[in-house]
Amino acid sequence: MPYIENRMASGSLEDSTKYLFARDFKTQVTPNETQRNTLIVAGVYIVVIAILWHVPILNRILYPFKLLTVGFHEMSHAFVGLLTCARIHSIELDPDEGGSTRMKGGIPCLTLPAGYLGSSFIGACLIACGFNTNASKVASLVMAVFFLFTLWWARRNWLTWLLILGMSGLIVMFWFVADSIALRYFVLFIGVMSCMYVLWDVVDDTLARKVNTSDASVFAERYGCCPSRVWGFVWLVVAFIFFAAGILVGLVAFKQNVEQQKADSARFLPVPGSNSSGGMAALGSPTPAMLVWGVALAFGSALGLL
Repeated sequence: MPYIENRMASGSLEDSTKYLFARDFKTQVTPNETQRNTLIVAGVYIVVIAILWHVPILNRILYPFKLLTVGFHEMSHAFVGLLTCARIHSIELDPDEGGSTRMKGGIPCLTLPAGYLGSSFIGACLIACGFNTNASKVASLVMAVFFLFTLWWARRNWLTWLLILGMSGLIVMFWFVADSIALRYFVLFIGVMSCMYVLWDVVDDTLARKVNTSDASVFAERYGCCPSRVWGFVWLVVAFIFFAAGILVGLVAFKQNVEQQKADSARFLPVPGSNSSGGMAALGSPTPAMLVWGVALAFGSALGLL
């Protein structure tokens, strides 16, 4: 009898622990008001990107951001190659939204899928950081380091230089707008754009086979385990998982409201003169709609018509 009672008590404790874990997880992923607004803005980004993507003239607005995602793709190839002892010769972007990374050595079974998976992982990280102002600042600094490496590897490619210098200018500009709140929405936009482009690119390149060769086809030829469509589908699932994980991490890790984020931002790499009544701080907090079109038009009109 005592054995039965102990077993029942142990079972009851286990059930209680599971219930508390489930309740705590539900609480963690339930968005507060600030997070709901961020999710709404991300949803607006998705709708706007999907519309602009298929409109012949307006799709030029997305052109520089597509190139940026291609840059993330090639940069991921290069960094994984670097980690597997490859020698990186160059990174090139071309005006037709293509790119190439030339390297010698490395481990092909890691470097080949690194383009799609790496750029989707970068997008997911940027989405998570887009929930918090200080996290967006950190993400911007990390991107700056990546940009420096990419500029070195692409030192002979003028389009890469123009793209990175333009994006760097936008990051600096948005850092100074509304106590860096605009930077948070800009980082969120780049993350959403990167994840959506990867999903669309994987479908186009591997499942629909609109191009003759792709990373998946080369991977299939080298290792012969599965056809390229299977590898494309696997990478697509992983990209979806990264996308969802970026949102979940943002919901769990960054519960601060707008006022708390402003206070934290004022103590971490603050904007010079942000506490004064003049300057850009007087502009106030931009609305999500202003940020959506500001992000799209500011750089799109500069490079989208090239």
